[in-house]
Amino acid sequence: MDVFFYISKALGFLATPTNGLLVLLLAGILMLRWRFGRWLAGLAALLLLICGLSPAANLLMSPLEQRFPRWDAGNGAPDGIVVLGGALDGEVFGTRGELALNEGAERMTEAVALARIYPNARILFSGGEGKVLKQGHTEADAARAFFARMGLAPERIEIEDRSRNTTENAVFSKALAAPKPGERWLLVTSAWHMPRSIGCFRAAGFPVEAYPVDFRVPAGEGMLVPFFFASDGLRRFDLASREWMGLAAYYATGRSSELFPAP
Repeated sequence: MDVFFYISKALGFLATPTNGLLVLLLAGILMLRWRFGRWLAGLAALLLLICGLSPAANLLMSPLEQRFPRWDAGNGAPDGIVVLGGALDGEVFGTRGELALNEGAERMTEAVALARIYPNARILFSGGEGKVLKQGHTEADAARAFFARMGLAPERIEIEDRSRNTTENAVFSKALAAPKPGERWLLVTSAWHMPRSIGCFRAAGFPVEAYPVDFRVPAGEGMLVPFFFASDGLRRFDLASREWMGLAAYYATGRSSELFPAP
């Protein structure tokens, strides 16, 4: 049993800023009769507003997205392309038979575009079931259906369906790809997730070139514009916070080659 997997899921829930602030707000409400309770509730509400409406989420996520530049196609065609899961809902596909893409859809759409541009490149999708309570539906099943619907030949797609986290993405993908010396492999994943992903692949001994997609933060002054809906800001703040904590946890446990991997 991989203890790290279950610990990371538990700590990820507890360390999510929104969850923590809601707990503080609830505690403050329960203690409103005391001055400390009113102070606690007010502080939690203020922080929720700041995290949800201010550009704080963008400022937290931007360094992650800017860490790796866009891939330069001028160096020639890649030999293979690894696509990390996280864009498809395996449970929806397993229970309804319908493909459901989320905000990370560019992981899949860009993979299809690359497959068409480089018809000789191997395509490897990596994504199993990353939930603590298993439902029996992997994202890999949905990926097979997605690529087939996009017109890619099934025999061209290699599927890794055991991984539950980024470390396992790297280890299992390397085992399946068996990259030869001198081969060039692209790694397609969200820009904000690229530093941790590259760190894991380097630690696994699988050299890959970053192909970041799914950018969330506008460039330039656009990143300083406040959010109109607090729910949007809070969701992005949580995502960026978890990614920074993931970088620290993976490095501390030897699952990433560096604290903040760079090109």
